[in-house]
Parts: sequence; C-alpha cells; structure tokens
Amino acid sequence: MSSNAVLPASIDDTLNLLLQHDYVAERTLATTVFLSLRLQRPLFLEGEPGTGKTEIAKTLARMLGRPLIRLQCYEGLDLAAAAYEWNYPRQMMEIRLADTSGAGREALGRDLFSERFLIRRALLQAISPDQPLPPVLLIDELDRADEPFEAFLLEVLSDFQITIPELGVVKAPEPPIVVLTSNRTREIHDAVKRRCLYHWVDFPDAAREAQILAQRVPGAPERLAAEIVAFVQRLRAVELYKLPGIAETIEWTRALMALDAVVLDPQTVNTTLGVLLKYQDDIAKVQGGEVARLLQQMRDGAQAT
Repeated sequence: MSSNAVLPASIDDTLNLLLQHDYVAERTLATTVFLSLRLQRPLFLEGEPGTGKTEIAKTLARMLGRPLIRLQCYEGLDLAAAAYEWNYPRQMMEIRLADTSGAGREALGRDLFSERFLIRRALLQAISPDQPLPPVLLIDELDRADEPFEAFLLEVLSDFQITIPELGVVKAPEPPIVVLTSNRTREIHDAVKRRCLYHWVDFPDAAREAQILAQRVPGAPERLAAEIVAFVQRLRAVELYKLPGIAETIEWTRALMALDAVVLDPQTVNTTLGVLLKYQDDIAKVQGGEVARLLQQMRDGAQAT
C-alpha cells in the first residue's frame, strides 16, 4: 500500500488528525500542512521560540506512522555532520590489512569509497532507498547554522537527492516529509524559502491556548487553567527579552498543580516565575508590582465578562 493512503484527505481532516494527536492547530497552519503533504513540498515554519514549530514535525510523525529523523542545526554544522562522511579509520585499517595480505591495491582503491565505508547522517538517512516508509525529516532551528550551510540543503529540498562525488546520486524513491524551523534570529536565504511552503507560527490567542491546555493537561482545575491562560496572555504584552511559549504555559500549569494551587495569587506567581521566564532580567522586571498589576487586570477582565 502506498504511504499516500494514510495522508489526510482535506484541511478539516488535517485539523482533526492533528487534534487527535494533541496538536491544536489554527486553520491557516492546517491548510499549509495539508498542502505541503499533498504537493510533497517542504514546510518552512518561522516564529517565536515556544510556539509549537518543532512539535508539528513530531506530531506529523506520530500521526502518519513515519519515523522521525531530526537534524538539529548549530553554528559550524557542515555536510559531514548533516549528510554523510567517509569512515576514515576503517578505511585506514582496510589499507593496512591489504598491505599485510598482499591484496591488489587497484581493487582496494575502488572499494574504499563504497557503501560499506559510508557513514550516513540525517539528510542521507532521510532520502535513503532503504527506508521502509518516507520519514519525517525535521531540520530544526536552521537560523542557528551558518549561512553557507543553506546551500547544502538546496538539492535535498528541490530534488530530494544528494550527490556524492565518489558514489553518484542518492535519490529518495518517495520524498520524505520535510519540516524546517527558524526562530528568525537571522534571515534565511530566498533560495531555501522558494523551495518550501511558508507559515509564520504565532503565539496562540486565549481561546486556542485554553484548548491546548485542556488537551495537554486534562486534569487541570478549570478555574486555575482559565487564570493561567489569562495571566500568560497579559504577560506576553509586557516587553520582555524572552516571552513565555506554549511549552512554558503547560509546564507552569503542571508546576502549579504540583503545588496544589487552585487559583493564582501574588505569592504563588512570584515564587514560580522561573517556570515561565528564563532570564533573570525578565523575572526582576515582572516580580512584585508587575505581577500584582497583571493579576488585577486579569480579575477586572473576568468581572467585565
């Protein structure tokens, strides 16, 4: 059976399947995901950290029953670490064995750059014809890699293939599902973007964040969950170095439940800000008076409705 048989049949189907796997997507994102799957085009997601960009790749892998192959980008990432390299220690050992045994050097030279000396990294694994199903390939935080690395990706993103000078072209028999993410610490080159379908992933509004919380932390008391969402939504309006993402909202809810909190009060919020905020300057800016102000805004908003 073709793997296409398990792909969602419509945008609504995509929304429902994502929801069944605990990902509450807005319709525009579901539309882009559906088109990416249908057109077999890479999906490029940009947005603030903590908005669920990486999670969409993990969810697609679970949803479609595909293996997930992750390439975490970092400064200095190169072709050898991302796609393939030759096993030089093993090649040297083979040369020494050949010298000892007197085996023909010509045959050895041809063999040294064969498949058995090839170390496959994430990109090559993702397009390997040996994969039983096309995997989900997550190229995470591309903006952390150096700009020249993007040139390595172009052949993979456009033709789902890699050219190895000593071996030839390795091409995926069926394209993997590719998800690229960027926190936009720098601009990604247009050549990469042109090969992808693009979507900006923003922080959720209050209604969607409440739905996410209900899905991911189903045991949370209703009033506590509502206050958490209202507080975090107001906190994101404060000028901070790093705004709390969805993951922080979920983690804060679990932390407050571990403390048996049923509502938000100034002391509880002030003593648990480290779950929400990850920079001391941000905590110092919010702690005390700002927490009191946000809680009061939250109460006033609840009374007004």
